Order: sequence, then C-alpha cells, then structure tokens
Amino acid sequence: MRLVVFDLDGTITYRDTLLPYVTGYLARARRSRLRMLGVLPTLLAFAIGVHDHGAVKSAFIRSTLGGATRPDLAAWTADFVPWVVQHGSSRGALEMIRTHREAGDQLVLMSASTDLYVPQVGAALGFQEVLCTGVAYDAAGRLDGALTTANRRGAEKVRCFEALRQAHPGLQTVAYGNAGSDLAHLKLADVPRLVNASARTVRQAAALGIAPYAAWNAT
Repeated sequence: MRLVVFDLDGTITYRDTLLPYVTGYLARARRSRLRMLGVLPTLLAFAIGVHDHGAVKSAFIRSTLGGATRPDLAAWTADFVPWVVQHGSSRGALEMIRTHREAGDQLVLMSASTDLYVPQVGAALGFQEVLCTGVAYDAAGRLDGALTTANRRGAEKVRCFEALRQAHPGLQTVAYGNAGSDLAHLKLADVPRLVNASARTVRQAAALGIAPYAAWNAT
C-alpha cells in the first residue's frame, strides 16, 4: 500500500472546475453573469499585493453564489459532479486512479477548489480522503462565501501533505500535480509525478529535480 495524493484541477480534470461550477449554477438559478464583476475590487487588490488567492476566491464565490441555499447548491452539485467525471476529466487520469485503487493504495484528493463539490468528486472517483477549501454558510443555511479553512494551495498543500504523511507513517508517498503551486509538495513525495505541466512549470520542476511524468490531458 502507498499513500497517493492527487490534485484535481488540471491534473485529473482538463481545466479549472470552479468557474464552470459557478457559471452553471448562475444559468440554473437564472442569475446574471454580471455578478462575476463583483470580484473586480478584490482582484485589483490582489494585483497590487493587498489580497491573496484565498481572498479572491472568497470574493468570487460571495458575489456569484452568495445567498444560495444548501439544498439548491446540493441539487446543482448532484448534476455537476457526474458531468465533471464523465466529460471534464482525462481518461488517463481516471485510469491511473483506478490502477492505484485496485492496488489497494490509500487515495487522497487534495485540491484548492471548494467543498461545494470536491468531496462529491472524490467520492465518485473512489478516494478515501478529501482535503479541499471550505466555504461558510450563515445561520439560515445560505452561502456566505467566507473561507472556513486556509486556501488549499502552495504552502497550505505542503502543510496538508506533511500531515498526511504523519497520519500514514511508513507508507511510500506518491503525489500528482500539474501547476507551479504544486511543486513544493511534489518535492516532498517519494515519487513526484508532474502531469500536464506548462513549459514554465517543467523548467521550474527541473530545478527541483522533478521530471515530467505524463501529459494525459493533451489528447
């Protein structure tokens, strides 16, 4: 048995999942896409270094999905997740997940995307554990958009990866990721597997001694 950690967006899926989740819900709920403009002040603050990625994510979710009820979001998630698995995910990634599952490995999905849908994606793909970014609801059960956890990217993924190793002592670790922000925790893995990486990320990875593993999203 090995401890196998997969990133989601761009690693298993072809691209980001939050944007299609949001735009799909807006269409379903007949909300205007102009709501997405509400993130602009935070995005501008991010550009000058005042806010981080987590603040941008929170502002985007609040401006677009804010006020949505748990049942409404759950109903949309129930439709969205099968679409992501069937049409938004690489066959190569799904086959690799299946191979690890059949080998008896401990599968962990670790994503900066949110618990609006990532736990359901993990369950659909047979992951035993899911770590992702949490979002808050108000006392009435309506989405607030504040983050209940740190944004699970970069240094936070490193912290989570180290916690996973401590929780599963003695297991060889394998980590799959695609982005520059994944390299810090990939470097910690016994077997780092960089997939679908851009040329820039490949160069960054080479400086850390990490070679490209696959490009299963290329076809």
